[in-house]
Amino acid sequence: MSTVADKLAKKSTHKTPAKQVRLRLVYIDFWSAVKLSFLAAVAMAIVTVVSYLLIYLVVQATLLPRLDEFFVSFTDGSANLSQYIGLPQVMAFAAIIAILNLVVVTVLGAVMAGIYNLAVKVTGGLLVGFTSN
Repeated sequence: MSTVADKLAKKSTHKTPAKQVRLRLVYIDFWSAVKLSFLAAVAMAIVTVVSYLLIYLVVQATLLPRLDEFFVSFTDGSANLSQYIGLPQVMAFAAIIAILNLVVVTVLGAVMAGIYNLAVKVTGGLLVGFTSN
């Protein structure tokens, strides 16, 4: 008489063939593409602001004092570079770049979804293969 353990051992050694399915991507939802591109743009904006901050901190620690001395000697001491390049100015510039990038990437995601939906009418879509494990 076989036990439950023997039956489970037989099942685990028997490999069922993986079923393969080929599907055609014929439509990308416009609002889903806009939401996804917006989330990607938010991530890029965060990376942009943090990278500007880190680059500014490195430049301030290494290069800015030397450039400031050069700028003061060039202008006869009437102005220094640290008046014009400070953390608030750099962060404001980073925020402006991040917001512009956010808008551009979101619009590009929407445009790409629209272009794909138009191109599908000509090409028939993208053939994608899936398999079950």
